[in-house]
Amino acid sequence: MKQPSLFDDLQADKQTEEGRFQAEPVEKEYVPFLPGVKAEEAFLDVHDLHELRLQCQECQKCELRGQCTQVVFGDGNPHADLMFIGEGPGADEDRTGIPFVGRAGKLLDKILAASELQRDEVYITNVVKCRPPGNRLPSPLETKICRSYLEAQIRLIQPRLIVCLGAAALQTVIKPGAGIGATRGRWLTRQGIRMMATYHPAALLRNEKYKRPTWEDFKQIRDSYKLLKTDQQD
Repeated sequence: MKQPSLFDDLQADKQTEEGRFQAEPVEKEYVPFLPGVKAEEAFLDVHDLHELRLQCQECQKCELRGQCTQVVFGDGNPHADLMFIGEGPGADEDRTGIPFVGRAGKLLDKILAASELQRDEVYITNVVKCRPPGNRLPSPLETKICRSYLEAQIRLIQPRLIVCLGAAALQTVIKPGAGIGATRGRWLTRQGIRMMATYHPAALLRNEKYKRPTWEDFKQIRDSYKLLKTDQQD
């Protein structure tokens, strides 16, 4: 009977080590979705929206939290393929804790219905989660401080389509410094997620000239969403 040699022992040890190495899962390094966000800011230890909401409610990173009634975290389907991102909560949102429930929100609901989209099948949130005083736009600093929560929302929801409503959302999600007029209506793709910017519903209430281009954008959004759902069923 052949006695095992030193070579055989080394080969067995090598195979054992290789098997042990292959059995260990290799964690993929997280690449943030939003421009300028670092991985360590993305709440990687948070694994569901409820937990993230609780952390957001405890946030004291900027002065907005002390000036608002409550955090307006987000609303809708936590597994939505289509995600809408606005700028910041207004007075009605601050009172109810739900995004887009004021005049602009009611207009958004009408646009969604006309686009054959149900509010409860999409997810709606804002760049900042606390109301800026006087319903003003969030400042660049406020956006920078709060965007880590948005990054985590995108990571957890994993939408296939993102629609940015207004310039603040566009500049946070798609391209810093970009103008809404020059960017709206075009799909861009990052990390397999398609993104488009269009006018905020509040802009339509201030100026009717934005209604037609916004409707053209939403027809694209509707068609892309329908195609996505059709592909998922095949």
